[in-house]
Amino acid sequence: MPPEAGASESGAGAHFRALESLYDAAPINRLFQSRLTIPEAGVARISFKIEQDHYHAGGAAHGTSYFKMLDDAAFYACNSLVTDRFLLTTAFNLLFQRPLKAGPVVAEGRWVSGQRRVFVGEARLIDADGEEAARGTGTFMRSSIPLAGLPGYFG
Repeated sequence: MPPEAGASESGAGAHFRALESLYDAAPINRLFQSRLTIPEAGVARISFKIEQDHYHAGGAAHGTSYFKMLDDAAFYACNSLVTDRFLLTTAFNLLFQRPLKAGPVVAEGRWVSGQRRVFVGEARLIDADGEEAARGTGTFMRSSIPLAGLPGYFG
């Protein structure tokens, strides 16, 4: 069971909306057309649009786009379970399965384990054809950074 799954729905829902706002406020997200939604504790989805600006010389999305979407989805799935501190990525492994071309992509993240200091999350990328294009697993640890002090977090 996720660590804070017993939290009141209104309290959890407010935390999820605050994390979505935090995502929107991050300067890096000005470079990407993306939208985070957290439907429940331990789950995050990012709708993302791959543009030709994201391509490497071979004519498909560069790996940085894969990493960003997978890391963010797994990270927010885990941070949805932590209401006081910002988590930090400590490691992330990727498996590339197919090239991504211009169009919509969804990153689906979920919490796997961890309840105290270190959390494990995984994510997968689903392309416009409904095919899995990549997957990744990351570890995230609690930082000393309070969520309440971050620009964009309104919890």
